Amino acid sequence: MKKFNDAPQGATETRQFQNGRGLQNTSQPTGWRKATTGLVAAEQLAQAGERVSVPKSKAFVAVKRVGAHIGLKASDIMLLDTLGAFTQAQDWEEGRRPIVWASNAYLMEQTGFSLSALKRHARRLAEAGIVAFKDSPNGKRWGRRDADGVIIEAYGFDLSPLSARVEEFEQLHSELQAERELCQRLKRQITVSRRMIRAQIETALTGGFSGPWTHLADMFEGLLDKLPRRHTASEVLERLLGWFKDLQSRVESTFLKETEVVEVVDNLAIETVELTEKTHNMNPTGVINEPHILITNQLNPVTSKSSENENAAGVVPNPPPEEQIDRELEEWVAETRKKRGAAVDLQTVMQACPEFASWAHNMGGYLKDWGDLYRVAGQLRPMIGISEHAWHVAQDRLGKQVATAALVLVFEKHTSGEVASPGGYLRGMVEKAGAGELHLERSFYGRLSGQAA
Repeated sequence: MKKFNDAPQGATETRQFQNGRGLQNTSQPTGWRKATTGLVAAEQLAQAGERVSVPKSKAFVAVKRVGAHIGLKASDIMLLDTLGAFTQAQDWEEGRRPIVWASNAYLMEQTGFSLSALKRHARRLAEAGIVAFKDSPNGKRWGRRDADGVIIEAYGFDLSPLSARVEEFEQLHSELQAERELCQRLKRQITVSRRMIRAQIETALTGGFSGPWTHLADMFEGLLDKLPRRHTASEVLERLLGWFKDLQSRVESTFLKETEVVEVVDNLAIETVELTEKTHNMNPTGVINEPHILITNQLNPVTSKSSENENAAGVVPNPPPEEQIDRELEEWVAETRKKRGAAVDLQTVMQACPEFASWAHNMGGYLKDWGDLYRVAGQLRPMIGISEHAWHVAQDRLGKQVATAALVLVFEKHTSGEVASPGGYLRGMVEKAGAGELHLERSFYGRLSGQAA
């Protein structure tokens, strides 16, 4: 007759057979899961979760926000949701455990998983410290509730570890969110620096500037190759931003030197032409070659110049572009004052947009009028990714002075992280202007008020 010791179903048993030859020991695996560090930790978390009270919805939101970061897959979250549907709100109160004893067949039906897939996802949830396995003596899942629905006894999937880790997951989510925002800000700064470098290098190469522009272009292309194609840590982006800033400083200093040389040459050429003209109007002895004015009492008719006749008739010759811009601006200011009793001047724009003002002063020095602002704004436009076509459309529909003010505002909002798509934002302003809903002065004065606050 065979005799053997009692053991839980599914456990590795040591059976002792007795026969005429004595006792013989045999061991056979029966399917009990092997204890791991993750499973032991999950059980400890379950005990801690029993001592806290956490709303069911809060627990599931917390884990879903960080699921990918802690190694969970979409199928794991699907199984967790299925298990959570079996629990009640009272199961998550202090002193209780949300235990699910649904059968494998039912879970397979609800999720569409095969048995092996179901076991794999359940194991991953346990190893991640989200659920714990509470096994019955015979290895089967079962449970019962009282008349009030309170779990009296249950064996199966224990979701208590999730309760214990809610605060941990919420803190992790906050850290991930801060990291994500930092990365976005660093990426924007890299984009601004990259566009500025490209604009100045292309201007120098197409303009035939002397200097190491080919070498600087190669360095720029090398940095572009280092840009990450996928999500990366903020430490990497900070290091890349430092490299771009260093290259930008070299490019700007070289560009300014070349620009100063060009301006000196142009000024010298102008002075030479003026001196030559004066020399042609003078004889070798220094006597001015002009007719002498004779003193007489006779009144001779004077023929006026054509320009004087045009002025007298009220016809004004075409002014230079800078004067045209100033005149258009004055008209806009007057119209704005007439409609709303307020106007935006150059000083207000620069004070409301300190980031743009810093870039503008670096590019063009002291800005004395709107003509200077228009010129510098056009130079900084490629830096924020606004196409030349969009810039021309804005000028055609808004006028040069309003388009300039709009571009300054878009630049300021983009560099401060308020606007992600400068081109789209400018197009939106043009559309608002067409509908009579564009109020630039409100935006500028609003930014000034924010600075004061």
